[in-house]
Amino acid sequence: MKSTGDPSIDALYKVRKGTVEFVDVPELAFLVIDGEGAPEGEAFHDALQALFSVSYGAHFAVKKATGNAPRVMPLEALWWVEGADAQVTMERIATGEANMDESDRDRWHWRAMIMQLAPIDAAVIDAAVIDARAKKDFASLSAVRYERWAEGPGAQIQHIGPYATELASIVALHTAIAEQGATPTGRHHEIYLGDPRTAAPETLRTILRQPINPL
Repeated sequence: MKSTGDPSIDALYKVRKGTVEFVDVPELAFLVIDGEGAPEGEAFHDALQALFSVSYGAHFAVKKATGNAPRVMPLEALWWVEGADAQVTMERIATGEANMDESDRDRWHWRAMIMQLAPIDAAVIDAAVIDARAKKDFASLSAVRYERWAEGPGAQIQHIGPYATELASIVALHTAIAEQGATPTGRHHEIYLGDPRTAAPETLRTILRQPINPL
């Protein structure tokens, strides 16, 4: 991934294949949209279109105003389920006792997001949303919001290949967490280093991150 110019941020987006790394994610700014449903569903697709439209709009607005602008960061998403039975299924998946087919994808909840680097702020985003709506009014534009969030301690691993084959990487991630005496907390986090809209499945690179309560 192209450098952001900040080594501490770069380190969060560069993970060696097959290696679990432990990180502490500081407060960062994000453009986010919340939704529900399968990742291949229309709602998630529309959210991605809206996020990229606004993010690139903010990038070019800053570049036009100052002559320079930070890079557009990769797409990220938090994934979770609600309800005791669904939660138990996801816990079994994380330990390799179940596979992804046992979870109802249409009931998944998600937060799609793109990190925003300085000097992009809420005011720049507000203007970019208005601009994006004038060009193409994606349904999800009304749900876009800018917020700051500190994820805190976590563990992460890089997965290469189709999303459907993530299970082995997820199990490796949770095994390493347990070996450290830590416990998972919060929502499963994915960072898509390749563009899921255009990249060939076998070339996709995804950082899988799990927030933890450290030992």
